[in-house]
Amino acid sequence: MKICVYGAASSLIDESFKEAGKELGRTMAERGHSLVFGGGARGMMGAVAEGVCEKNGEIIGVIPEFFKEGGEEISYLKCNKYIYTDTMRNRKKQMEDNSNAFIITPGGIGTYDEFFEILTLKQLGRHNKPLVIYNINNYYKEMDIMMDKAIEKKFITEDCKDLYKTCSTLEEIFDYLENYDEKDIDISKVKIR
Repeated sequence: MKICVYGAASSLIDESFKEAGKELGRTMAERGHSLVFGGGARGMMGAVAEGVCEKNGEIIGVIPEFFKEGGEEISYLKCNKYIYTDTMRNRKKQMEDNSNAFIITPGGIGTYDEFFEILTLKQLGRHNKPLVIYNINNYYKEMDIMMDKAIEKKFITEDCKDLYKTCSTLEEIFDYLENYDEKDIDISKVKIR
C-alpha cells in the first residue's frame, strides 16, 4: 500500500515527535508499505522518511519546484522517486493521486490544510481511502474537541467522524489501514441536510 503521510516540516519540534515519526516509518517499511510525502528533510516529514529509509522501504517525494532553491536542508535526498510540481495545490493533488491511504501526524498550518482538504474530498465522495490521525502525545486533542463542537452546533453530522480514525498507537493505525473496507463507510450519511 502507498501511504501518504502529512506532518510538520519544523526542525524545532520536540524529539519525542521525531522519534515517533521514525518508528512510524520503520513500521511502514517492515509491513511492506511505501511512503508518499511532501519531500521535506526536517520535522515529522524527515523523521518518517528516515525511518522508512532505515528499513529500505520505498519513498516517493512530492516536491514543489521552489523547494529546489533551499537545497539539501529543505528536501529529503534519499527518495526512490521524485515528483516535482509547479504549485502547492498540484503537490497535494499528486500526493492524493499516488496514495492508497493517509496518515496525519502532528503538524502546523500546512498539515491542517492537508487534513481538512482530504477529509472534505472524502465527505464529497471524491475518494474513499482510509484516513488516520496519529495522535502522538495527544497533539490533536483540541482538534477533536473542535470537531465535537461543530457536530453539537449542527455544522457537521456525527457520521463525519466515521470518515477518519484517531489512533494513539502504531498497532491501531495499521489494524485500521490494513483492514479498511470502503463499503463500511456510507458517504451519503455525512452530508449536511
